[in-house]
Amino acid sequence: MFKEFKAFAMRGNVVDMAVGIIIGGAFGTIVKSMVDDVLMPPIGLLLGGVDFSDLFITLKQGATAGPYATLSIAKAAGAVTMNVGLFINAVISFMIVAFAVFMLIKAINKLQFQKPEPSAAPTTKDCPRCFSAIPIKATRCPNCTSELK
Repeated sequence: MFKEFKAFAMRGNVVDMAVGIIIGGAFGTIVKSMVDDVLMPPIGLLLGGVDFSDLFITLKQGATAGPYATLSIAKAAGAVTMNVGLFINAVISFMIVAFAVFMLIKAINKLQFQKPEPSAAPTTKDCPRCFSAIPIKATRCPNCTSELK
C-alpha cells in the first residue's frame, strides 16, 4: 500500500498540482495586499469612506432590545442578524480582486508575448492548372505535368 501511495504522490500531475496550489496561495497573498494596501485606500477616499459592514437586518432581538446602532452591538446583545452589509463588502472585494487579477494577467501576457515569432517561409505552392500542392522550386507539376513559371 505504501508503494502505491508513493507512486501516486510522485506522479507528475500530482506534484504539478501541489506546486500550483503553493504558488496560488502566495499569489493570493500578493493580490490581497494589492487590493487592501494599494487599491482600497484611493477607492475609500473616492467613496467618502463608505463601509457597508454595519448594514444588517435583525431577525431576533437579543438580551437587550434593539434597535442596534452597529453590528458589533447587536452581536454583543445576542441578536440574530442577517449581515447584508458584510455580504455587500465581500461582493465588492471580490469584484476588485477579480479586476486586479485580470489587469495583472493582462500585463503578464503582454510582457510574455511581446515579440511575435516570424512565420516560416512557405515550402509549397499550388499548381495553377490542377491546384495540387507542389514544391516551391518545381518547374513542372508532377500531377498534371504542366510547366510552371
